[in-house]
Amino acid sequence: MAQLAISKVWRGNGLVQTIMRTSATNLLVMVISTLTSIVTARMFGVVGKGEFSAILFWPTLLAGLVGFGLPTSLIYNMKQNKGSGSDFVRAGFLFQIPISIIVGVVAWIWLPVWLGNYPADVIQITRWYTVLMLPILLAINLISALAQSTGKFNIYNGVRLSVPLCNLVGLLALWAVGDLSLHNTSLVFLVTSVLVVSWSLYSLRETLQMNWLKGLGNRLAAKALFGYGSKVFGVELLGTLYTQFDKLVILSMLTARDLGLYTVVYALSRVFNVVQMAITNVVFPKVTGMEKSAIIATVGRAFRLSMLLMTIVVIPSMFIGRYLMGILFGAPFLEASGAFYLLSFECILGGGAWILASSFNAMGRPGLVLVRQLIALTVTIGLFFLFTPMYGLNGIALALLIGAVIRLAVTLASMKIIFQVELSGMLFDKNDFRFLIERLKDKKRRKGAR
Repeated sequence: MAQLAISKVWRGNGLVQTIMRTSATNLLVMVISTLTSIVTARMFGVVGKGEFSAILFWPTLLAGLVGFGLPTSLIYNMKQNKGSGSDFVRAGFLFQIPISIIVGVVAWIWLPVWLGNYPADVIQITRWYTVLMLPILLAINLISALAQSTGKFNIYNGVRLSVPLCNLVGLLALWAVGDLSLHNTSLVFLVTSVLVVSWSLYSLRETLQMNWLKGLGNRLAAKALFGYGSKVFGVELLGTLYTQFDKLVILSMLTARDLGLYTVVYALSRVFNVVQMAITNVVFPKVTGMEKSAIIATVGRAFRLSMLLMTIVVIPSMFIGRYLMGILFGAPFLEASGAFYLLSFECILGGGAWILASSFNAMGRPGLVLVRQLIALTVTIGLFFLFTPMYGLNGIALALLIGAVIRLAVTLASMKIIFQVELSGMLFDKNDFRFLIERLKDKKRRKGAR
């Protein structure tokens, strides 16, 4: 009976249940990504790990630079304009075709310059991988947004889980047959992404059943989609630069060995962002369209509870993580343990700031997040060039931590100034504990009823 009650709660469509499922998915993605990182580190060593990370880096960066805010805009407009979703879907997907071609050509020409310090074979693999993977990543972003906006979080979570899981299975297969190479590993990542995109498109076939050429002249839909997209694009562009500029600095100022060390500790530190990332992904589509007071109350509670939970978890987990890093990845990777500690705190603070920022996007005020990101990015980039020559990877991690503190401080200040929110109420509310107790009692009553 208890199992049935838990199953019913787990399958519910409420905010808490959706966050629980998404958190579980995030945890699985983190675990699988960590296992993948372990396999590639053992397969290629520190330097080879850095070269493989460089191959994977460029399509991810470019997809973030040319997303034009369309995934977020698709969620917003489909929530605000119910009944005309096909026009937004059509405009978003078709726009990515010429973008993929143009950016692919630019990347093919300039990648030898961008990777000037890397071997010729690594550059050639990166060229092919970037050109072929870029449209796939753009499609995945729009598919995820479409699944979120239609409430199909099972597909959204399925896409996010299936890609790393299939990648890991493919890597283990290569390892089993002893055919380990950067070329074959990159091919595995490409093929698995194509398979996942095909599955997700099939799962959304009812939503995607439309005349794809009929509504190309719908200027109102295009204006709404690209209008809101242009507002959030600045925020997302700065967010991409904020999350990827550290790798750019390592590629330009440090070595492949440093990149190999950094990608391992950075990925390991992201484990602490599992719950917060789930909350951000779920809260925005859930609260969009609500009243201002309801948005602030919901987002505020999510922020406070997530910070409380992660503060309890992070300190002991950091020390456990260091020992696991030495055991799983190998002793050479312990060289970057200092950066791991700094990145762990940065992850928690940055995740909390993004939860709060979802309230601005939900109320149609993404420009406030843009200002915050611009301030934090400017300071962080300046600190990159100041600290990296002095402290290496620790300098990069320290710059990111200071940037996270600035983002959180500016976000809280914006909420106080623009929305007249009391900071004391955003940071602490005793009713949060009552909310948790009531939720636990409610679950207990459901179990008793069963």
